[in-house]
Amino acid sequence: MKIAVIALGKIGLPLAVQFASKGHEVVGVDINKAAVDLINAGKEPFPGEANLQEMLEELVPAGSLRATTDYAEAVPGADAIVLVVPLFVDNDAKPDFEWMDVATRSLGAHLTPGTLVSYETTLPVGTTRTRWKPLLEEVSGLKEGVDFHLVFSPERVLTGRVFADLRKYPKLVGGLSEAGAAKAVDFYNAVLDFDERPDLARANGVWDLGSAEASELAKLAETTYRDVNIGLANQFAKFAGANGIDIYNVIEATNSQPYSHIHQPGIAVGGHCIPVYPRLYLWNDPNATIVRAAREANASMPDYTVGLLEGAYGDLSGARVAVLGAAYRGGVKETAFSGVFATVDALTSRGATVLVHDPLYTDDELSRLGFAPYHLGEEVDAVVVQADHDEYRELTPADVPGAAVFADGRRVSSAEKWPGAIYRVIGKA
Repeated sequence: MKIAVIALGKIGLPLAVQFASKGHEVVGVDINKAAVDLINAGKEPFPGEANLQEMLEELVPAGSLRATTDYAEAVPGADAIVLVVPLFVDNDAKPDFEWMDVATRSLGAHLTPGTLVSYETTLPVGTTRTRWKPLLEEVSGLKEGVDFHLVFSPERVLTGRVFADLRKYPKLVGGLSEAGAAKAVDFYNAVLDFDERPDLARANGVWDLGSAEASELAKLAETTYRDVNIGLANQFAKFAGANGIDIYNVIEATNSQPYSHIHQPGIAVGGHCIPVYPRLYLWNDPNATIVRAAREANASMPDYTVGLLEGAYGDLSGARVAVLGAAYRGGVKETAFSGVFATVDALTSRGATVLVHDPLYTDDELSRLGFAPYHLGEEVDAVVVQADHDEYRELTPADVPGAAVFADGRRVSSAEKWPGAIYRVIGKA
């Protein structure tokens, strides 16, 4: 097959590589010329994705994969087009379709008959049918279900382990017609491999959910569940910490029963997915009080954690505080909706002088994010752990000399490692 992948970011590029590795001709489209040039040179444009560099070095020279900024070079004559352009949410939780609209119009302007179009970007329920279908028909002059087929098939992977996750989890598809869904099932079966999953009620593979709306809701439901679960864990943690109870012992005990799956509490919920997709669900279902309460609870955790620090340290005015971790989670160089921003704001509002460290970011990169860089070994008055980088699990008092309080927002350490300081962790007195 000839396959076009629209947007070669941290999900789109690994997808394009996966498709090419199965023997198909893949052309990726991206507006970032620097990224396109790197890909065509066989070099990954971003670090941290397992096996990506090795596969680029094999597939690009072989002619199986190339990148372009020109839709006219990639879309005409394609058997399948997969679009993974980001969707953003504004401060009022309203989805901002601008980038996707532009990409869809560019795609539609070059769409040719016989093509399967699959959107993998997470969307509010109904978007595929009520927004993308009429827009593609208007721009292309073609009719969906007759000249081309449109489906929704959400990405279900985490950056850093995309190739493993593609094998591990069923690929969900939902079409606007039975014929479109069948074509999508055939397509994804031809480009993906699946691990055996005896734990599943049906065989791992491509699952047709019966409609685009069901597929859209499935992605929103699985990510919203995680946000709600973490919100509940954070509520339990606050209560436990205030009442001398170790929440981690409690969670371990409750999860020993097969119907309890309580997640871990923490300073923040970040990334492109978990903080965003519940808002997309709320856009569809504004009366979902449980979802709204969980989002508010999780958004409050950076300030709560700084409150733990303040309670142990005292007045933070003038205190030098190191925030460890700009990334939203350990091992991933990404700050999308990272808790670092709210943590820095909470400290600054209390009069602290805030410094930020992250082993994945240079001083210049941290400065461009608006942070004053911190270097391990420099004197500070207190520490807040924001990201669970592996490096932080090995920290000792010598790494943050002078720290009187170590506020562990990710439970990467323990009180025993900080004999000369006050150790505070969420959910434990």
